[in-house]
Amino acid sequence: MKNVTFKQFRYFEALARHGHFGRAAEACSISQPALSMQIKAFEEELGSALFERDRRQLRLTSFGEEIALRAREILRTLDDLEGFARASKGGLVGRLRIGVIPTIAPYLLPSLIADLTRLHQGLDLHVRETLTPKLVQELNEGRLDAAIVALPVSEPSLAEAALFTESFVLVRPRRDEGRPVPDREALREMKLLLLEEGHCFRDQALSFCNRPSHAQPRDLLDASSLSTLVQMVEAGLGVTLVPEMAVAVETRSASVSVARFAAPEPSRTIGMVWRRTSPLAKQLLQIAETVCQSAGASRRAAAYLD
Repeated sequence: MKNVTFKQFRYFEALARHGHFGRAAEACSISQPALSMQIKAFEEELGSALFERDRRQLRLTSFGEEIALRAREILRTLDDLEGFARASKGGLVGRLRIGVIPTIAPYLLPSLIADLTRLHQGLDLHVRETLTPKLVQELNEGRLDAAIVALPVSEPSLAEAALFTESFVLVRPRRDEGRPVPDREALREMKLLLLEEGHCFRDQALSFCNRPSHAQPRDLLDASSLSTLVQMVEAGLGVTLVPEMAVAVETRSASVSVARFAAPEPSRTIGMVWRRTSPLAKQLLQIAETVCQSAGASRRAAAYLD
């Protein structure tokens, strides 16, 4: 084990996670032949095969599965050590890995990245966009430092900081403009367009309408993005709910009508989460303050709504 390197642990963990040499090499920013060479050297040093290889599939051996568990612990400890070193310097410098859910990322990131770059010139920002369960997993595995999500996450290993609350608005065809805004009971009887399963925004919208989260597609139509939902509304396929920060971007070129619900409006709480054991907790609270400031611009863009 004298010649094993931390890079080999990272390359092995990436290959175990992706199950594909090409994707793992891309994730590690190295060539596929270089990754293969490092994995082979790692196996030779350990004295046993880590993967079963055939033309169609790459899978961990039983020995590889055990090493994968230990590799994640080693890398998590190494990342925490790196975080401790950064925290000891004070301020915000070095690599910061932030995850963001898809119903926030396109609307918050432009202003957030600009603000973070301006305020913290020594910050090397890495952003990851995916669904909440995946972000929680990657936080716990030490592959992310923090994530911006809809709360609550209710993960015991994570600290949560509520940042702001935003309302949901109704998007319906242009021909419906001026008509009374349906209440939640009336909305239950309408054809509701929602994000596909896995998005927390879907569950929040269904909760407002008092529909079960496992509702069948008889009267629901699913999409993978808010952009597609708005386009489907424009085509007359139904109505949808959109978070306030997304209104300016998603409706600027669509022939749709946007209206607020009567109080109490449907809403969600946006927050930031990180590992309770993270040595960067103090610095992450500073990032959370910047997120609040950056979100203000996105939310003001929708202030024209009645």
